[in-house]
Amino acid sequence: MRHVAVAGDTYTILVSGAETAGHYCLIDVHAPADGEPPPHRHDFEEMFNLLEGEPEFTFRGKTSTVRAGSTVNIPAHAPHAFKNASSVAVRMLCMAAPAGLDEFFLQIGDLVDGRTTQPPKQGAYRREGAAWCPRGIQQGSGYGVVASAGLSSAASGPGRRARKHQSNRRGYRH
Repeated sequence: MRHVAVAGDTYTILVSGAETAGHYCLIDVHAPADGEPPPHRHDFEEMFNLLEGEPEFTFRGKTSTVRAGSTVNIPAHAPHAFKNASSVAVRMLCMAAPAGLDEFFLQIGDLVDGRTTQPPKQGAYRREGAAWCPRGIQQGSGYGVVASAGLSSAASGPGRRARKHQSNRRGYRH
């Protein structure tokens, strides 16, 4: 398994897109205390199943604390972010469909020894205290990932693939 540090968190690629003919990838997320990828959106679906901890997810302008056993669905093109505001690590599984998030992380991140290895300091990734790590800003569009300045749903509008999820506007399933 490959462990990749990105924006202060460690992502372990459990199932790569190469193993699923590009249909999906499955990633184990380890977010230490104060870990948080910046606000972003992308053109693929993302589903998080929370195993440990209580992260704050911001989705469509609303921030909610999510607890172990919960699942969060993020439709394509929806601006979102998560943050571990607690003093204990968060662990969750992330499935992205179609695959590509795994390759994006490998392109912009740093390989580390294990799932709980301390990632490089977040400050090394930040540009002007915002957005994504410098490599992510440059390479993100090739993987359908875009840094978002804000998290309003109006910023992206419902994309073709997001429409099928409108009945679940919050994106949360407990």
